[in-house]
Amino acid sequence: MQRTVTKLMFILTLVLTVSLIGVGFIPYAHAKTTLVPANFTELAKAAKPGVVNIRTVKTIKGGGRVFRHFFGRQFGEKNPFEEFFGPMPRQNPGQSPGQTPGQDPGQDFKQRSLGSGFIIDREGFIVTNNHVIEGADEITVKIANGKEYNAEIVGRDPSTDLALIKIKPRERLTPLVLGDSDALEVGNWVVAIGSPFGLEQTVTAGIVSAKGRTIGSGPYDDFIQTDASINFGNSGGPLINMQGEVIGINTAITATGHGIGFAIPSSLAKDVLTQLRDKGEVTRGWLGVGIQDLDAKLADYYNVDDGKGALITQVFKGDPADKAGIKVKDVIVAVDGHQVSSSRDLTRLIANTPVGKKTDITVIRDGRKKTFTVTLSKRETDKLTAKKEKGIDQGFGFRVNDLTPEIARRFGFGEDESGVVVVQVDSGGTADKAGLQAGDLIKEVNRKPVESASGFADLISAAKKTDTVQLLVKSRRGGFRVIKLEK
Repeated sequence: MQRTVTKLMFILTLVLTVSLIGVGFIPYAHAKTTLVPANFTELAKAAKPGVVNIRTVKTIKGGGRVFRHFFGRQFGEKNPFEEFFGPMPRQNPGQSPGQTPGQDPGQDFKQRSLGSGFIIDREGFIVTNNHVIEGADEITVKIANGKEYNAEIVGRDPSTDLALIKIKPRERLTPLVLGDSDALEVGNWVVAIGSPFGLEQTVTAGIVSAKGRTIGSGPYDDFIQTDASINFGNSGGPLINMQGEVIGINTAITATGHGIGFAIPSSLAKDVLTQLRDKGEVTRGWLGVGIQDLDAKLADYYNVDDGKGALITQVFKGDPADKAGIKVKDVIVAVDGHQVSSSRDLTRLIANTPVGKKTDITVIRDGRKKTFTVTLSKRETDKLTAKKEKGIDQGFGFRVNDLTPEIARRFGFGEDESGVVVVQVDSGGTADKAGLQAGDLIKEVNRKPVESASGFADLISAAKKTDTVQLLVKSRRGGFRVIKLEK
């Protein structure tokens, strides 16, 4: 009787288990074996020969502000490397870490740094981050077999933090293949290889935590986020999928670590690297508009049913969009048939379109779609000369410049604006305490309009005779406020 009951219980349990599997409450046994790779050994063996260690030397003139900031730590501050390698040799009082005994802090300083990279061609082309090699006097590449080569810079692209360097190999190299990051999905396994803290050929693994991350590093933010361990020295190294393809270039970590790293997608890098190899620089299309994302209220106001698009807030006079008839308050929804979901989409699509190409820009205007054919021009990186950056200081701890077209674009003002732009505010100064910020446009001084930097100087001089100087300021976001400068 007992045997019959036991057998019956077993049958009922088996039937119940099969039923639960059928409705999804209990996972199939084979699903557990496919979720986690047995190991990453073969992947690491195949990829590591293509990964390199990069050492650079940069001359900091007179020690400089950078030297003092990074190497002149205050009493009681901890050297982060001591956590990994033990206490560093102590210097004499007043001697900065890295400074040889008796070295004058005003002397030139050789700053050394570490990074990673990977080979993409048997001719010796190597991908890394721009910040790894920028300003370097010497670049040394150490390949996986231990041999070292001097490298030269082929091209740099600060906007995406990518760089291409080249060595002259005396042996057969093992390049890595750039994969398709667009096909990557959140949850996919990835492997990072590099030289964190100088520890060469370090392999870490994790998953893709997110895609399309914006971290405020530039106009082309579109990062892959991963929990694979990435640290200082990993910069420029590859993020590899389970097929052994590079789907990202490791480039950033969160300020406090916590296992969050970011990589430049390979799909973004491919065109940049091709241009760097062919021309030594990157040229991007320029539409000539200021844009912002749509929120729900704006989408409803402008009759954009799906809420996707980029709202034009500014059209630069004489630039391609202006010539084609595109106007402020148009909502761009497509570029050559490719949907524009956000301002970031628009920036990427225009940047990747060849200069001089006739491009169809579809907008929503007054609730109706219209298409304009625009001939894109070259995007110029706005640069202020050292003289312009210095500006004019009137004793309140800030500096201003005339509103040139270049500065207007840099700070997001229309070319028909008047006033002077604040280009620098001294920390802790009178202007800083009053709330003035770099990028503010000063329109009036004590209710008198400002037309130029020289005119501003005259107005400030006259205003100093009164008890208070009042500035009417327009912020970069478009709002006005009054700044009071007390003498």
